[in-house]
Formats: sequence, C-alpha cells, structure tokens
Amino acid sequence: MPTSSAARHAAFLATAAGAAAVLITAGCTDNGDKDAAADGPRDLATQTLEWSKCPAPSEAEGGGPAPSPLPGGTIWECAFMDAPRDYAEPDGDTIELALIRARASDQARRIGSLIFNFGGPGGSGITGLPSFAKDYERLRTRYDLVSFDPRGVGRSEAVECLGNRELDAYYAEDSSPDDTAEEKTFTDNLKKYAEGCEKNSGDELPHVGTTNAARDLDLMRQVLGDDKLYYFGVSYGTELGGVYAHLFPKNVGRALFDAVIDPTAGTQQGTLAQAKGFQLALDNFSADCVARGGECRLPGSTPKEIESFITGLLAELEKKPIEGMGERMLTQSHAVNGILQALYSKELWPLLEQGLDEADGGNGALLLALSDALNGRNQEGDYSNLQAANAAINCVDFKERYNAEQAKAKVPEFRAASPVFGEFMAWSLMNCSQWPVPGTWDHPDVSAPGSAPILVVGGTGDPATPYEGTRKMIQALGTGVGVEVTYRGEGHGAYNSGSKCVQNTVDAYFLSGKIPAAGTVCQ
Repeated sequence: MPTSSAARHAAFLATAAGAAAVLITAGCTDNGDKDAAADGPRDLATQTLEWSKCPAPSEAEGGGPAPSPLPGGTIWECAFMDAPRDYAEPDGDTIELALIRARASDQARRIGSLIFNFGGPGGSGITGLPSFAKDYERLRTRYDLVSFDPRGVGRSEAVECLGNRELDAYYAEDSSPDDTAEEKTFTDNLKKYAEGCEKNSGDELPHVGTTNAARDLDLMRQVLGDDKLYYFGVSYGTELGGVYAHLFPKNVGRALFDAVIDPTAGTQQGTLAQAKGFQLALDNFSADCVARGGECRLPGSTPKEIESFITGLLAELEKKPIEGMGERMLTQSHAVNGILQALYSKELWPLLEQGLDEADGGNGALLLALSDALNGRNQEGDYSNLQAANAAINCVDFKERYNAEQAKAKVPEFRAASPVFGEFMAWSLMNCSQWPVPGTWDHPDVSAPGSAPILVVGGTGDPATPYEGTRKMIQALGTGVGVEVTYRGEGHGAYNSGSKCVQNTVDAYFLSGKIPAAGTVCQ
C-alpha cells in the first residue's frame, strides 16, 4: 500500500522510491509569508559549518557504504547546519540539517555552491548526489556540488512511522479495495500508519513542509557564502525551487527545474495526470516489446494484448499471491509498485519484461525487488524513511482530505485514464485522510516576479511528471522567468537521460550564463 501522493514521488528510484497535540497553531504554520521569509534567522546565517569526511549513510538514508572519492581523489565532505524548527520563532528551538559536498575542481574559477534536490519529497540528498555525481563532473569544474537531507528526511530529524516488520505487512496489503470490508481494512491501515508517525515524530510533523524547506535553502545559501542561490531541482525539487523563487525572487542566481511538477494541480489533478503519464509509459514499453517480435518475452502481438496480459496477471495476484523472496509473497500491490518503479527509466524496461514473465510463471522475486526499491527497503529488510518523509511532507503541504466514498467515486475516471494504474491511484487520494496535521495549501504559489531566468526542462515521455506540467510551471512563474527546454524522450528526468543536447544546454547555462532560446528542443 503506497503511502505517498502518487503525483509527487521520488526521482531517486534509479538508485535502487492525540491529533490535537500536534495541530499547527496560528503563527507557526508552514505558510508562504514572504515577509516572514525575508526576515529569517540572521544569527544562524553566520554559523560556521564543520566539514569532515562523510560516514556511511544511516539506515534512514538507505544504508550502504560511504561515498567513494571522485575522479582526481576529491572526497565527499559532510556537515550539519542548524536551522529553526519553526521559522515563526527564529530564536527558538533548532534542528540539524545534514549536508554533503564535493569541492569544485577549478577553485580559481569557482562560481559558488550548486545545491541539488533530486525529488521525492523524502529522498536523501546525502545518498542521491554521490549516486549521480559522474554526470555532474563538468558542473563541478566551477561549482562545489552540494546536497542535503531536507527536514524530516534521512539524517535531518527523520520522520519515523512504523517498524520494518510492520512496514512489510503494510506494503503487502490490498491498495485497491473492492468491497466494504476491504475499504475498512484499507482505512484502518492508513490510520495505523498515521498514528505511528504521530507517536514517533509528532513534534516534527507540523514543520516539515515545502515552505520551510525553501527557507532552509536560503539559510543554506547564506551559510555557504553565496549572494545568490545556484540550484538544480529534479521532480519534487522543481516544486521546492518554485516555492523558493516565490519567497526569494531576488536571491535566485541560476536555477534548473528538470522533470517539472505542475504547480497549479491539487492532489486529485496531479494524481490523475500521473495515472495518464504512467499509462503512456506502459503503452510505450508495450509497443517497444511488440516491435522486437520474437525477442519479447511477453504474450501478445499488440500493445493492447500485452496490457491485457498485465491486467490479467494483477487480477490473479489479487486472488492468490505468488512466491517472492524468502517468506515474503508477491501481492497485487507489490506487483503494481514494481511496475511503476520500472517505468521511471527506460533502462529498467528489460527488468520489467523479465519480472512480468517470471511472475507469470510463478516467480515473483524480481517484481518484489522492484517494489522494495520503490518503498525504500534494502536486501536486509531495513526501510529508509523515504516514504515516511514523503507522506509527512505531502500531508502538511496539501489541504485536500478524501474519504473512502469520495475516492471510490473517482475510480471510474481514473480507470478510464489508466486501465492498469487508475484504480490504485484513485484510492491513493486517501493517503492523507487519517493524518494528524492539517495541510497548508490547495497548490503551491510559485509566482516569482523579479527572479532571474530559470531553465525549465520537460520530457515528453516522463511518466511521473507529465510534460504538460512544464508549460504550467512557466506560466505560473510569470513573464520572463521560465525558459522552456523540451526533451523528446522517455524516462523521469532529462539531464541524466544521456541526452548530450540537454546536458550541453544546461552546462552552458550554469558554467557561462548562456540562456538558451525559449522553446529549445533536444532529443
């Protein structure tokens, strides 16, 4: 059972994605008050960071070894930055935010720090940046590469909800209920999850939203010694960057929004758009399989026949799960999550084909492994806090709360948008229904009059952040701010897609300030 809003999922997938006591009170909400943002915590802006060699990632960050040195021997350094827990009380309690950096290779020509957010919300920048760093070597010639675990994530006061065994059971549960009894079980499980989050992280839940993360970015800019923010945002990171540009338009230096979220969409609109996006990606996957003829391992001579095979397999799994790994079975929910995971990148299509073929033969191990990657579970059975943070940030950001009756009413519309994913995504509208903290906005305000130009790059085959969001972001930023670049290709995110055109365009912008012509198209 996914915990996240489907419309704002992690771009990290290539690397593996008492209520009254915590209600937000007036004056300490995660709101968009520009004046409060401008005041800021002045004393904290002068703090000195103590950088040292990075340790291995924590369990909440996903675990694994410490990051390896970069070409030329540059080591990754880590530090903690103090930030206000509540920006309405800048002299009150502080929290620690974990940062990582690799110094620029040409210090004589260094421009500043380039800060990355790879998406989620909930993804760890401490693990994400080293994973993708080889793609940023040209950018590192003139920038220190910097990323961070946003508040509530990983090493930065991580939100905790349920234990590993409880999460194993939670993600295996049916996430598309068919009758009243299943609806009650679905709702009860959401309630149990939310109660676990409140019990373990109740004090942090009101403060983990995107507006406070944007304020953290500006504090980070000051602490790192930059007059302007240099920013590289992917997926949810584009929303975070848009909120930053709204709050601090005069502080924007050079910024890239890649795999762009539609900032005008609420929960329902965004989730429906993503149902269509993943269906398009599945259609493209199926057409590719058919085009390879006898090499394709899946039954069907047309994309529709392959889709029918997949829906049939999912229906069988709902009736009877199959063997997965060890004692864990592949359930219908796991299979759906595994398919979603593989559609984030065209490079994962061969694994999707193999996983579906093996599941048809009774072996669900590969689809289960893909589902685990989506949910942040490693091979030892430990979960990162990716999904817990994702839920916490989504639910404090968005006001919408759907009950079972309202979600069920949306099923036909969602099923029409995606025969494979629509029903599951319609029920995901309930993910914040039991949350103990109210939401902040209907959708984020990203209007940024006076901001420097921002590169906005959208992919025509992006399943998670459909291409239409690119234009919506540009319109919302305002006249003269967003510069549109189109990537005609598959997958979530353009810069890391392998397109030399996209990389050269973005690198020229960051390294020499060259702004491409609006409407530039790359393959």
